[in-house]
Amino acid sequence: MSYQKLDQLNQTLHALEHAMSLLGADEATNMPTGGGEGRATALSALSAMHHEKASAPIIAEWIDAAQNSDLNPEQQYALAEFKRLYEQRTCLPADFVGAKTKSAMASEQLWRQLRPTGDWKAFAPALGDVVKFAREEARMRSQNTGLKPYDAMIDQYDPGNKMADIDPVFAELKTFLKSFVPQALELQKQRLAHRPLRPLNGPFPVEKQRALGLAAMKQMGFDFNHGRLDTSHHPFCGGVPTDVRMTTRYRTDTFLPGLMGILHETGHAQYEQGLPRKDAHWPHNKARGMGMHESQSLFVEMQIVRSPMFWKWAMPRVDEHLGEHVFKGWKIEDVLAHVNLIERGFIRVDADEVTYPLHVILRYEMEQDLIEGKMEVSHIPEAWNAKMEEYLGLSTLDNPTDGPMQDVHWPAGLFGYFPSYTLGALMAAQQWASLVRHIPAAPQQIEQGNFSEINEWRSKNVWQKGSRFSTAQMMEQATGEPLNPAYFIAHLKNRYAS
Repeated sequence: MSYQKLDQLNQTLHALEHAMSLLGADEATNMPTGGGEGRATALSALSAMHHEKASAPIIAEWIDAAQNSDLNPEQQYALAEFKRLYEQRTCLPADFVGAKTKSAMASEQLWRQLRPTGDWKAFAPALGDVVKFAREEARMRSQNTGLKPYDAMIDQYDPGNKMADIDPVFAELKTFLKSFVPQALELQKQRLAHRPLRPLNGPFPVEKQRALGLAAMKQMGFDFNHGRLDTSHHPFCGGVPTDVRMTTRYRTDTFLPGLMGILHETGHAQYEQGLPRKDAHWPHNKARGMGMHESQSLFVEMQIVRSPMFWKWAMPRVDEHLGEHVFKGWKIEDVLAHVNLIERGFIRVDADEVTYPLHVILRYEMEQDLIEGKMEVSHIPEAWNAKMEEYLGLSTLDNPTDGPMQDVHWPAGLFGYFPSYTLGALMAAQQWASLVRHIPAAPQQIEQGNFSEINEWRSKNVWQKGSRFSTAQMMEQATGEPLNPAYFIAHLKNRYAS
C-alpha cells in the first residue's frame, strides 16, 4: 500500500513538473513581453505546490514501509532513487531555503545590473552573502549524506561523482592542455598560412537555416511526434520526454552557430526522448544528472558533427538548403577549419573544445576553495586572473565583466554545477571509443547519414538506463572501465594535432 501511495505521489509530481517545464519553455520562445508577471506568479505557485507535496513528512513513513515490503527489482530501483531525492529535498530547513533563495535572487538581479559595467566592488557583498549560504548548505548536506561538503553540492547535479574521482582526472587533463593549447594553436596557424580560411558566402536567410536544421535533426533520429524546434535568445532543450522543446538562435552572416546549436540540443533531446516510457513518472526513469546529459549533447556535437565523416554527408545538404554557392570549390578541410577553429578567449560559453575544459577546471578549483573556506569573495578577482594567466595566457584583472562576473552560476548559488560540463566531454569521448569498438563501421555509417545503429547503442547503454545507476556505474557498464581522460586527450590529438 505504501508503494502505491508513492506511485500516486510521483504521478502528481510528474504532472506538475510537466506543466512547469512547458510553461518555462514557452516563456523563452512564445510568451509576449506583457505576460511575464502572470507567468512568474503561475510558476511560483506550481513550484511551491511541488515542493510541499515532494517534501511532506508523511513520505518518510511511506518510504520506510515500502522498504520493508516485497518489492521486485524494478521497484527497488525506483524506491532507492526516490529516497535519495527525498533526502536531498528535506535536509535543509524551510526557513533556511527561503533565506537562501532570497539571497540568490537579490544577487542574480544585482549581477544582471552590474555585469555590463564590471562593478565588482558593488557586486561582491551580495555574492559574499550567497557564498555564506552555500557553505552552510554544503555543511548541512554533508551531515545528511555523509559526503564531504563540496561533494554534497556536486551530488545535486551529477549523482555519484566525487572530488576523489574528479581531481586526478582534471589534474591529468589540465597538465596536458596547458602544453597542448599552444601546440595546437601553432599547428592551426601553420595550416591557415598554407590554406587560409575561406569566407562563408552569406547572407543566410533564417528560414533556410531552419529548414537545414530540421533536416539534420530528422536524419539524426529526432522524433518530431514528441518534440519541436523553436527560436530563443539562448539555445536550450526543455519540456518533457513526450514533448521535448528545443531551440536555437540564428545569425544571417553565418549558418554554423545556428546549426551547431540545433545539433547540440538534439543530443540532449534524444536522451530525453529515449528514456524509459513505462513508469516514466518515477525518478529512476529520468535522466542521470547533468554530466550524463552533457555527454549526450557533446557526443552528437563534438564526436559526430565536428568530424570529417559528418561533413561528407552534410555538405550536399547545405548546398540543397542554402545554395550551391556556399561550398562551391570547397574541400572537407575548408569546412573543418571553420568548424574546429581554436582561439584563446575570456568567455567560457564561446570557447572551443580544446580551451573549454580549462575554463571549467578554473571554476572547479575555485569553488572547492570557496566552499571549504580557503578563499573569500574578496580574493576571487586576483585568484581568477592568476589561473587565467597560467592556463590561457590572458589577464582579467581589470576586466571583471569577462572574468568572474561572466557566469550566472555563482550569483544564483549554483555551486557544484560546473564540473558536469567537462565531465560530459570526457564521457562523450570515452563512449565514442567504446561504440567504435563495438561498431567498427560507425564512421562509414555517419558518412552515409545512417545513425540508426549508433542510436541503438546509445539507447541500450545510456538512455534506457535512466537513473538506475550512478554516473560512474553507467560509464563503467557502457565502456568497460571508469572515466579515463586518455580518450578525450587522444580525441583532441587526433583532431587538432594529426
